[in-house]
Amino acid sequence: MSFIAWILIGLIMGAIARAVLPGRADGGWVVTLVVGVIGAIVGGWIASMVGSSSNNGFFDLKTWIFAFLGSLVVLFVWGAVSGNKK
Repeated sequence: MSFIAWILIGLIMGAIARAVLPGRADGGWVVTLVVGVIGAIVGGWIASMVGSSSNNGFFDLKTWIFAFLGSLVVLFVWGAVSGNKK
């Protein structure tokens, strides 16, 4: 996949992860993009650890699921580290 496809997936999955996790989320769309892109990387790492490939293509459901799970993990860790009480 291209770099722009990863940014697009990251933006979408970061926004969905912010909507799913309860509480007030600080930051704007740039923070959402960063959380999503880092989450997509973390999701790809998680997929490789369980023996699955998450980089099969832009429209592959597994790619989106692991990017979403990674975004949730990154957003949860970010909230814990930054000390936001939600």
